[in-house]
Amino acid sequence: MSLKLKYSKEVESAKNRHKPILALESTIVAHGMPFPQNLDFALEAESICKSLGVTPATVAIIGGTICVGLEKEELDLISRSNNIKKVSMRELGLAVSLGWSGATTVSSTMHVAKRANIEVFATGGIGGVHRDVDQSFDISQDLAALSRLSMVVVSAGAKSILDLPKTVELLETLGVCMVGFKTNDFPSFYSRSSGIKKVTKVNSVEKISEVFLNNRSLETLGATLVLNPTPAESEIPLEIMDPIVRSAMAELNKRKIEGKMVTPFLLSYIHEKTKGKSLDVNISLALNNVQLGAKIAKRLNARGG
Repeated sequence: MSLKLKYSKEVESAKNRHKPILALESTIVAHGMPFPQNLDFALEAESICKSLGVTPATVAIIGGTICVGLEKEELDLISRSNNIKKVSMRELGLAVSLGWSGATTVSSTMHVAKRANIEVFATGGIGGVHRDVDQSFDISQDLAALSRLSMVVVSAGAKSILDLPKTVELLETLGVCMVGFKTNDFPSFYSRSSGIKKVTKVNSVEKISEVFLNNRSLETLGATLVLNPTPAESEIPLEIMDPIVRSAMAELNKRKIEGKMVTPFLLSYIHEKTKGKSLDVNISLALNNVQLGAKIAKRLNARGG
């Protein structure tokens, strides 16, 4: 039996008319921002897509049903409810079987988008290798998904709470094609630069689209990861951000916080220490990625991609 996805009216119409669609995750809404900023962000992201002639497809799970594109009341539920689980790729089957309502991470959103034949996905930042990996062996499922699923993923690099050198090395090992949009520096989410100059600079949406189509034609495994630095006017420079992250990690270890609670704790700690600036950067970079992702989706659609 093939599991059916539930499409919103707008997404179903776009698919039937072969119009461009951009996949969006819901964890950034349910767990990455407080209410009402999260709902405002989600509505703005969808508005940016529509202004560019692209249909937004926010992925989430409502009562055990995998939704591709959310109606207004579903988006409101994801934004407001305190009972929304964080669902990664490995938990999709559990979520359906047990009737969960959940927000999809990068890995699960990629998997669902691939099932829905949506080839472009925009997020804030990807997961990666955690800084204490030698003790915890904590490595995000996002990297596994990026190594397996052929699609375009637009992000502002990996979150700066991670071990970025190890994350980049593992992405290389897994064969993920990393493309920097107008940069050869792997971005570090809040900051435009990490100092890791291991990505190939590409200066146009057209060329990004061409790279992805060639990767697909060659049947290379994995995503085309488009690294889009946070806007210059929004960033928190690395020399300011890094000491805050180190302090957050020390507090994390002191409190012995583990598993899925690690990232929410770190983001909350950083929000407090930056006096809310980190949330502003998060919103700015995510909307910037949505805009670039929509342009790529539109270009691929025009090329018959």
